[in-house]
Amino acid sequence: MSNLSRLLKDIKENPVMYIDKPSITHLSSFVSGWYFSQIEHFGLNPEGYPMEGFNEWMQERAKITVSRSWSEIIMFLCHTERNAFYRFFEEYEKFLKHKNDSKILEREEKYSPTKDNSKFRQFDIYDEILKGIKKRPGMYLGSSSITRLDMLLRGYSLSRREVGILPTEPEREFEGFQSWIKEKYGINSGQSWAKIILFYSVDEHEALQKFFELFEEYLNQNKSSEVDENCG
Repeated sequence: MSNLSRLLKDIKENPVMYIDKPSITHLSSFVSGWYFSQIEHFGLNPEGYPMEGFNEWMQERAKITVSRSWSEIIMFLCHTERNAFYRFFEEYEKFLKHKNDSKILEREEKYSPTKDNSKFRQFDIYDEILKGIKKRPGMYLGSSSITRLDMLLRGYSLSRREVGILPTEPEREFEGFQSWIKEKYGINSGQSWAKIILFYSVDEHEALQKFFELFEEYLNQNKSSEVDENCG
């Protein structure tokens, strides 16, 4: 069983732990983050990706002629996020059975991530938040949504931790954003930074734009603190 297959099994059994709730949209963004990390750090060929071909399979199965993602297709068929979440696992299991077992094993063995972490290319999505994601949210998230960003980062970080990659400087700096947001809004509960910002926004789009502003403010404040410490 591939790392992703094991992860999907865990998410199905405990969705709240990984993606807050049974939601096809949350799952899709989380998996995208996981896969993005695999591509950037491990050089995983798409043919070695366990879900490779699933999107086309769903389009054919649902007899949909327009180009849509697997999550959009399943959501269209089920109407609710929760039903679509559980429907995904049914469809994915059928998809895996449909694929040739020998070819799956051959591809996964050929393109499995290397154990030598020193060979990983130094890329960090946290360093791309204001550089790439802010400029092209649709490219990374599918739509302008703070929740999708949150799920993308969760999947990305989990993928790195699974193989023992230590947090980069931008990632460690991002870890302090949660407590900074809670202090800024006077929140004492355990809500995530994304949920807090969304609560004080009109919708997902506004919340994402507000996030970029707040994150930039947070980074600038950290830089100012470092300057003050050095001068002192």
